Amino acid sequence: MEEIIRRISQQLISEDVMLVTAESCTGGWIAKTLTDVAGSSQWFDRGFITYSNVSKVEMLGVSMETLAQYGAVSEQIAAEMAMGALNNSQGGYGVSVTGIAGPDGGSPEKPVGTVCFGWAKKNGAVFSKTFLFAGDRERIRAQAVKCALLGLFDIF
Repeated sequence: MEEIIRRISQQLISEDVMLVTAESCTGGWIAKTLTDVAGSSQWFDRGFITYSNVSKVEMLGVSMETLAQYGAVSEQIAAEMAMGALNNSQGGYGVSVTGIAGPDGGSPEKPVGTVCFGWAKKNGAVFSKTFLFAGDRERIRAQAVKCALLGLFDIF
């Protein structure tokens, strides 16, 4: 993880931009991992923990219509979360995560371990992707943190 964060920080510093996070199922774990690094205030702006649907709407501007149509655990919501984080911060890059970490809450269409990610660049591209992780709640969330960070390299 240290090497991943070192590379992320170097990229952000080289572009003189900040990173912002919008987290649901990881509950701030991505932001914690980033801010464990001394000097991260140079390249990390803030993290939004938007666990409830209401908080996604209020803090990030996620659309109620999108929530109703696709559900909170969807690539559409992940993309809106990442863009909302950028629009409500000083960030140049945004990463978001929303998912079902379990042990309950899954369905046949979206089983436990379904996690959706969004990556966005200010005034640029937005990408979203869904992964299905295995394991208990802790393991699913840990995998989501790593995946969210690795996905930044696809948008840099």
